[in-house]
Amino acid sequence: MSSAEDTRGSSNIGQEQRKHQREEFRTAVRALLMTPLMTPAHDEFPSVRRQADVLRAWFSREAGWPLHIEQEGARLYKRPAELSATTRGLPDYDRRRYVLLCLACAALERSESQITLRLLGERLLQLAAEPVLTSLGFAFTLGTQHERRELVAVCRTLLEIGVLQRVVGDEEAFVQTRGEQADALYDVQRRTLAGLLAAVRGPSTWRPEDAPETLEERLSALVDEHVADSDEGRRTALRHQLARRLLDDPVIYVETLDAEARAYFVNQRGAMSARLCEASALTAEHRAEGLALVDETCLLTDVAMPAEGTDAHATLLVAEYLAGALKRPDALDAGANPHRIEFSEHEIIAFLRDAKIRYGRYWRKSAREAGAERELADIAIERLEKLQLVVRGSEGIRPLPAIARFGLGEAEIRDPPDARRASIAEGIGPA
Repeated sequence: MSSAEDTRGSSNIGQEQRKHQREEFRTAVRALLMTPLMTPAHDEFPSVRRQADVLRAWFSREAGWPLHIEQEGARLYKRPAELSATTRGLPDYDRRRYVLLCLACAALERSESQITLRLLGERLLQLAAEPVLTSLGFAFTLGTQHERRELVAVCRTLLEIGVLQRVVGDEEAFVQTRGEQADALYDVQRRTLAGLLAAVRGPSTWRPEDAPETLEERLSALVDEHVADSDEGRRTALRHQLARRLLDDPVIYVETLDAEARAYFVNQRGAMSARLCEASALTAEHRAEGLALVDETCLLTDVAMPAEGTDAHATLLVAEYLAGALKRPDALDAGANPHRIEFSEHEIIAFLRDAKIRYGRYWRKSAREAGAERELADIAIERLEKLQLVVRGSEGIRPLPAIARFGLGEAEIRDPPDARRASIAEGIGPA
C-alpha cells in the first residue's frame, strides 16, 4: 500500500472515530435528560462513563447543571427553570403521595442495607405520627387496602428509580392481605438514595426559626443559586435559565419572558438552539412567537402526543379544532390578537359530541356512550396543557401558537382489517 493510501486510510479511521464519539455523546446527553438519576443497570451508563468529561463540561456550560458520575451511578442535578408549573411531577402523585415518598426516603436513610416492605411500613407509620404532620391533618395507618396500595405505589417508584432492588417477595400480596407471609425484601442502594434530592441546599440545613414559610418560598429556597454581580454573571444566568426551559419544556413563548430575558432570547436563540440541537439531536422549530426543540422520534419526552386509541384520536381532533380557530378570519382581523381566542369546556365537549357522530364507530364502546365526551374532553385538554399547546385560564381554554402544527389538514382515517370486519358485522360501518 502506498503512503497516500495509508494517509487516506488513517483519515477515514479518524473520521469514523470522531463520528462514533459524537453519536455516543448525543446518546449520553439524551439518556441523562430522560434519566437524570442513573444507575449502572441503565443501558447507556457505559456511554455516560466514557463521555464523562465532555458531558460534565457541556451540561455545566449550557445549562449550569452539575453532573456527578461515579462507578455506582450518575446524577445530573437538573434544576427547573419554572417552579410554578402544575403539569410536572410523577404520574399519579398528589401532595399526599409525595409526603409518603419523603417519609419512605427518611425511613430508608436510617435503615440497614436490607429492609422488608412490612418493616418499611411500620417505620413510615412512626414518622407519619409526628405532631407536625398530624396537626396539618395528615393521617396514615396502613389499616385499609387503599393505604397499603399507596405504600406499594411509593415502593414501586423507588424500585423504578433504583433506590430499592427487590430481592424476593410480592407487593401485591401485601396489598390484598396483612398476613405475615405477604411481604417483600429489598436491597437499599444508598448512593442512589443520597442523590434523589436535586436541591441546591438540603431542607434539613435550615434552622426551624429560619425555614421558609410558604410553599413558593420553600421551592425557591431549594433551587436558589448564586449569581455573580456582574454583566457577565447575569448573562450566564439568563442563558442557563433559557437552556433549561428548552431542554426541559416543550416550547418557550416569547410573551412568557420578562424584558431582560426576552432581549437576550431574541438575540441569542439561533446560536443557542443550534448548540443544544447539535448535542441532543433535537430539531429547532422557530416561530415569531417563540421556539420549540422537537424530538421527531418522540422518545425524548415523558409526555407525548398519543398516537393510538380513542383518547389519542379525540386529543388530535381537539388539537386540530383549536388550531383551526387560529386561522379564522375574525381571529386575524386588524387589531385582534390571534392568540387570545378562548374556548369554554362546553364548546370542546360539544365539538366532541359532534365528532362522535362521525368517528364514534372507531372509538371504544365506553366512549360511544351518552355523556362520554366530557371525559374525553378532560383527557384531551389535560394532555394539550402538559404539552404547552393550550393554557387553561379563568375564562376558558386558550390555544397557544405551537398548536398550529396540528392544523395542517384533514386527517385520513383508514380502517384496520379487524376493525373493518367488526364494523361490517355490526352493520355500522361502510360495507
